[in-house]
Amino acid sequence: TSAALALLGGSVAALVVWKWLGKKMIQKKMEEAQRTRDEGLKKMAKAVQQFREQVPSVQTDGILSLPLLELTGRLQEGSLSPRTVLYTYLEKVSALEVTQQTNCLRHFIPECEEQLQEIQQHKEKGLLYGIPVSIKDHIGHKGHLATCGLVQCLGTLMEEDSVLVKVLKRQGAIPFAMTNVPQSLFSYDCSNPIFGKTLNPLNHQKSPGGSSGGEGALIAGGGSILGIGSDVGGSIRLPSSFCGLCGLKPTAERLRWVLGLPFQPCSWSLPCAMGPMARDVDSLALCMKALLCQEMFQLDPTVPPIPFNEQVYSSSTPLRVGYYDTDGFFPLPPCMRRAVKETRHALQAAGHQLVLFSPPRIPYVMTELFMKTFFADGGSTWLDVFTGDIVDPGLKPQVNTCKIPRLVKKLLALLLKPLQFLLLKLKHVTMISTCRSVKEMWNHHHQIQVYRSQFITQWKELQLDVVLCPVLGPAFTIGYPGKLLTAISSTALFNVLNFPAGVVPVSTVTEADEEELKLYKGCCNDPWDRTLKQAVSGAVGMPVAVQCVALPWQEELCLRFMKEVETLSRDK
Repeated sequence: TSAALALLGGSVAALVVWKWLGKKMIQKKMEEAQRTRDEGLKKMAKAVQQFREQVPSVQTDGILSLPLLELTGRLQEGSLSPRTVLYTYLEKVSALEVTQQTNCLRHFIPECEEQLQEIQQHKEKGLLYGIPVSIKDHIGHKGHLATCGLVQCLGTLMEEDSVLVKVLKRQGAIPFAMTNVPQSLFSYDCSNPIFGKTLNPLNHQKSPGGSSGGEGALIAGGGSILGIGSDVGGSIRLPSSFCGLCGLKPTAERLRWVLGLPFQPCSWSLPCAMGPMARDVDSLALCMKALLCQEMFQLDPTVPPIPFNEQVYSSSTPLRVGYYDTDGFFPLPPCMRRAVKETRHALQAAGHQLVLFSPPRIPYVMTELFMKTFFADGGSTWLDVFTGDIVDPGLKPQVNTCKIPRLVKKLLALLLKPLQFLLLKLKHVTMISTCRSVKEMWNHHHQIQVYRSQFITQWKELQLDVVLCPVLGPAFTIGYPGKLLTAISSTALFNVLNFPAGVVPVSTVTEADEEELKLYKGCCNDPWDRTLKQAVSGAVGMPVAVQCVALPWQEELCLRFMKEVETLSRDK
């Protein structure tokens, strides 16, 4: 017995030592990644200082205030040099207010100086000639990491540029920065244990959104004029809403696909879409026009060779617009519904036809289609990415509940069955809905296709061109997105449908909105409704946006509608 106890004691001690060594290794890797980032920022600051010494008279504010279309015009005609523009933006990024206060940058790309030399040697100037572009953490750039905020991804440098980066460079753009993301990308907050928490530049108590939160913060803070994000549940549109930007989630296959989430097992039924983020709609259109070129189609034959249709984007034909201000699942704050109402009236006054549209069965979409796609295996694939990692505090509730044994989850489902609507909101916590066999998985894919067909039929019956609807907002207070995963129904719907959808800021939160929020009860005045109320309070002056949607492959029409909404909101 004593020998057995000694053996057991030795095993426990060995396990404790092994765990301690594992934590030390993780800490060492994280510190090394942080040191590399800090050294990169120092290099950036040094390069800016050298430029300043050589060209002390540059009026940086004038360059930073130029819209993208005007900036490209100046670069194309030669009245501004790519070098001046690049170093002006590098100076803004390395300045205290953008990088240190918001922590939006994951890494400076020193190769931007090589790309600067490269574009100046070409005879033909691409559509994005001399434009500094920021890219989201997981969009591959040669010689750099794609971390997804995970320690396990710290050891592998990209061997070549991703197709998107290659095309951007061919069009004369200069990728200069990689931006921060939430751990595993499965969050609409923006925090990971390696590079820390990103804050909203408009209000440091608020989240910039996610998972393209670093992009949102950098562009909104004036440190980038154009960024590339990705979207699998709202990850372009939510940061755009929270930070007051324009952002487009295209039909997923319209641009070259890259790994969306490190754990994404069902990319066929819910693919990750890459898309642009910027300060205005024209910038998004120019970026799409630049990307949808022969170079893209040759590098990736799976991308349909459909060039950007300028005629559709420039059209002024009146539109037939479907609209709704609530999806009947997660009622949004009063200011977001006000934004839809005001935009609807403005569109009507401008000669467009408005038709009430009711999106079908959103509770079913969120629980049986969207969440089930990610957690078909009960969350075990997602949990695997945290092996040998420190879990970010914002993800701990989801990680811990994924670890609940299946039997306990079934028991919870049984106990909560009488509270049907509450159960719908709890789905993201208990992860009850799973596919228990390959047959069930095939049936799940089929259900998504059936829902898409039904949605399109309803759209066609009303003869709609586009749809105007709300987007989640205003910006949540830091830490709240992790408590309200199913609040993203407004954006997740169009990932399930794989429709192009974009966000346009149209207003800001007023004192009257804040007063009205005090009366907000949501659906049932339950804990989730009250949490939403807390998440969005204290947002006076923060951006308020709407969402614009078109049918698959109609990005140009979606952008044209977004442009109309943007113009009308600015004319108010």
